[in-house]
Amino acid sequence: MDLQLSGHRVLITGGSKGIGAACARIFLEEGCSVVLCARNEAMLADTAARLQSIGPVSFIAADLSDPKDRERVAAAHSDVDILVNNAGAIPAGGLLDLSMEMWEKAWALKVMGYIHLTQLYLRAMRESGQGVIVNIIGSAGRSPRYDYVCGATGNAALMAFTGAVGARSSDWGVRVFGINPSQTRTDRIVELSKTKAQHALGDETRWQEMLAGLPFNRLIEPEEIARMAAFLASPVCGYVSGTVVDVDGGAAFRG
Repeated sequence: MDLQLSGHRVLITGGSKGIGAACARIFLEEGCSVVLCARNEAMLADTAARLQSIGPVSFIAADLSDPKDRERVAAAHSDVDILVNNAGAIPAGGLLDLSMEMWEKAWALKVMGYIHLTQLYLRAMRESGQGVIVNIIGSAGRSPRYDYVCGATGNAALMAFTGAVGARSSDWGVRVFGINPSQTRTDRIVELSKTKAQHALGDETRWQEMLAGLPFNRLIEPEEIARMAAFLASPVCGYVSGTVVDVDGGAAFRG
């Protein structure tokens, strides 16, 4: 299927690794040009170098927990057609395990980062009458757990935000939607599983035990989320806005 994405310009936050890097590869394969954004300039450069044979890719280093850096990124790359909000690393733990400083730091990057970048790009997209904003959120927003309460609460807020904005943005020719990945094969899932193992078993080295009983007996591959993002962002899915799609293998209903 031709996704009709050739020539589109895509900005991907959290683009140096994991789902972000997978999104970059898929969008490049579909004929897009891609800008990667993350904090670590060396990692961005390495990822861009590995992808440059596929298509035009550039990068910009920024701390997206800082409003001034968000504004700098939007000013430097104001002409993108598709924004993929993906940057965020909210720690695991219960309410009594995390300080308010940790909550605020985590939400500054993912929750406020998504909201602010959406605001910045939605203004420009409304003026042009077209554009797509993809929010990679997370299944904990749909199925909250105490041992990931900071992330679950932030994800739930972003789901509500995506629904509210995507419902109105269609009036301006702009689509805003979200994707809720469940446990995906990234460095982050290892970190979260180690925290869970430490709390549950007193031994973080037993982290793989936290991943038992997964749908299809495996983690999601980052490319599966990336393909979903590209498909839904493409003109062939031009009526998708205001919704958040769960990609969890039915885990929310397994009990």
